[in-house]
Amino acid sequence: MAGLSALGASAQSKAVAAPMEDRNLVVDNTLDSLNKVRFSRPAPGSSRKGDNPVLFLVGNSTMRTGTLGNGNNGQWGWGRFFPDYFDEDRITVENHALGGTSSRTFYERLWPDVLAGIRKGDWVMIELGHNDNGPYDSGRARASIPGTGKDTLHVVIKETGEHRVVYTYGEYMRRFIRDAKAKGANPVLLSLTPRNAWADADSTVIERVSETFGLWARRIAKEMEVPFIDINEISAAKFERFGKDKVKTMFYLDRIHTSEFGAKVNAESAAEGLRSLKKCRLSSFLKPLAYDTVTGHTRKPRRPVVFTIGDSTVKNEDSDENSMWGWGSVLQEYIDPARASVENYAVPGRSARLFLDEGHWDRIYNALQPGDIVLIQFGHNDAGPVNTGKERAELPGTGGESKVFKMKSTGQYKVVYTYGWYLRKFIMDAREKGAVPVVISHTPRNKFDNGLIESNKKSFGLWTAQVSEQTGVTFIDLNSIVGQKLQHIADYDGLKSVNSYFKNDHSHFSLSGARLNAEEVARVVNSMLDVGNK
Repeated sequence: MAGLSALGASAQSKAVAAPMEDRNLVVDNTLDSLNKVRFSRPAPGSSRKGDNPVLFLVGNSTMRTGTLGNGNNGQWGWGRFFPDYFDEDRITVENHALGGTSSRTFYERLWPDVLAGIRKGDWVMIELGHNDNGPYDSGRARASIPGTGKDTLHVVIKETGEHRVVYTYGEYMRRFIRDAKAKGANPVLLSLTPRNAWADADSTVIERVSETFGLWARRIAKEMEVPFIDINEISAAKFERFGKDKVKTMFYLDRIHTSEFGAKVNAESAAEGLRSLKKCRLSSFLKPLAYDTVTGHTRKPRRPVVFTIGDSTVKNEDSDENSMWGWGSVLQEYIDPARASVENYAVPGRSARLFLDEGHWDRIYNALQPGDIVLIQFGHNDAGPVNTGKERAELPGTGGESKVFKMKSTGQYKVVYTYGWYLRKFIMDAREKGAVPVVISHTPRNKFDNGLIESNKKSFGLWTAQVSEQTGVTFIDLNSIVGQKLQHIADYDGLKSVNSYFKNDHSHFSLSGARLNAEEVARVVNSMLDVGNK
């Protein structure tokens, strides 16, 4: 290769290996914005509380995406969510990763500043390698020599005339480790996060880095006697359980950079890997695992649980005969408890997006078992502004569109999908766990025009029906079924007679109204239980 000359006995006796091929094919110019970087990342060690240790995260865009690392492009690195696993009163976590960096460029250009902030007793977690490819001496000039050997290479950067010495990937890892240990800190090596890449179109096995960077990092960790976390294997195993459709939601814009969903999975995998290290003292700083003993508590052997999710029309005050009621709170009255139990986890005021973003769905997803039934009803709160006011709406429709919004209340960026996308997400997750999802159009309102009850067949009712058709799940058109019943009551007894089924306003139900809806939902659920018991 032009512009390269050997340096050192090992390089003089044989040519070094060619650089790794760039398989990501993603242009990330973050490293070119070092002036911004210096102001957007924390000053090394600035988070320290008293004499508490600091955990420094060293990595690339899979750990911290973009120059600002704030999700403004819809991508997130797992380092953003990793601090959530630690007791901040005992240790703080600083994310010093930067997109576009390789082991070589991070060591040359960013590591000296990070190292200056490290003290005795601190920790350093290192996950690099995604960008250790391309030319040695031109363009972004970030490649390290493949492997863990002692080969070196003197290069002259074509564009600048700078002289550089290039080492192997393994040698850069050794240097990070030696430098950290010299400061009295404790380094931990990690393999790379997995890409959304499968062996072939029909494969259910996701690609690993077990023969390249994963193997090399593991070897150096063993050689240098430091802990190693195989985040590649831990997350890849999860992705294979999820399946290809769900894994697509783990990434945003390309096959390497994670969405908020994927970043959280990788952060969880890093924490799991850390907990499994028997002799690593860093694990003692993790928060205790929280166990949910409530969700699914009604489960009995050979009896499914019917979970309901939705808004205040599904779960409300539900306290006495004169309060507002959701149909999910009276559903058990119409289902034999010997056949199934009902657990109502709807939350008033929530749209499908908020129910997911606030973590309400996670507790149900974690509790689901094969044969359970999940009743999904949203729509009342899914319109309006996306990033102002109550900040709960989705994009209209059922397509795959998405858009990044800056939320006015927090200043944080959020990727928002269509209403139908969120319904499909619930359906996909439920099916993954072996549960049976059912989508339900939102309940009718006590609103009449020229004696005819309002319908939602052109918006949320239509979109819910379309999602049912797209996914092949059971659809209960509660808006139409109960709406027709209320219309019948209005036609024969007058509009005022409909009022007894509502409470306080035109959307929320009295106890009798909740039972009117629950009876129709139970009719379908009981038929499903009949089929399941055959």
